[in-house]
Amino acid sequence: MNYAALYNALIAYTENRSSEFAAQIPVFVQQAEQRIYNTIQFPTLRKNVTGITSQYNKYLSCPTDFLSVYSLAVINVDGSYEYLLNKDVNFIRQAYPSPTDYGTPRYYALFGPTTSGATITNELSFLIGPTPDASYNVELHYFYYPESIVQGTIATLGTVTGGTTYTAGTYENVELTGGSGSAAYATITVNSSGVVTAATLLSGGQFYIVGDILSASSSTLGGAGSGFSVPVATISNAIGTSWLGDNFDSVLLYAALVEAYTYMKGEADMVALYNQKYMEALQLAKRLGDGLERSDAYRSGQARLAPLPQNRGVK
Repeated sequence: MNYAALYNALIAYTENRSSEFAAQIPVFVQQAEQRIYNTIQFPTLRKNVTGITSQYNKYLSCPTDFLSVYSLAVINVDGSYEYLLNKDVNFIRQAYPSPTDYGTPRYYALFGPTTSGATITNELSFLIGPTPDASYNVELHYFYYPESIVQGTIATLGTVTGGTTYTAGTYENVELTGGSGSAAYATITVNSSGVVTAATLLSGGQFYIVGDILSASSSTLGGAGSGFSVPVATISNAIGTSWLGDNFDSVLLYAALVEAYTYMKGEADMVALYNQKYMEALQLAKRLGDGLERSDAYRSGQARLAPLPQNRGVK
């Protein structure tokens, strides 16, 4: 199932063809994906990256899409791996209290964001102990969210054409009009000369293509002005497919339906029905992600998940 098929199925199942509902479908789908990904450890949720520690620097930045660790290893010059043990920050601070406690790293702990002045340069980093006495190659095996199935979500906007005679101010959550897609929103800044100077993307919407020219109604920018436009520079998932959609479309469909009926404040029995369908589909998916794919697994860092609750009939 690709995104277009999922989009049409959600409209057909709910019999809701309003533009407001359609604009929320990317949100339903992304919430459903996160719900599934945090329930089952599919192999597609694992990523490997390599990096290099800095000599005499006890911190190592995490990737921008990092969520949690499976393993972190130092790669020796002969190609062998030395896996670091996951410890608390306090353990590493206590074990290596001196700033000159240098050596080959043996332990790591998740640390807070790295900042430069008032700017957060990355959300998380690793604290390594002992502090590296040289530059070491490292390999990180980690959990992340893969690209959503939502098709044509705007990733970045291009250079703004500012227009004229708009009302000065900062306008939040402005719907962007035009182009091939829908449901993109941005924060628009208009300077004292009535020119749009910035369009900061808030929500990327769906079904856009690179090169789409977007604008906004003057009624959302103070009631006056014309000529503002901004092109779509990059999008995510131009073809609207994903591993989950290709392999377990039922669990994705029913999870999204639960989100959709919750949004519509649907009848309790319908919400319960689709939640039951979701749980049944999830059991099949869990058989692969936490069953067949993990037979004879040796991953000390792999999360232990409790089995899903069983649906029991009333006697």
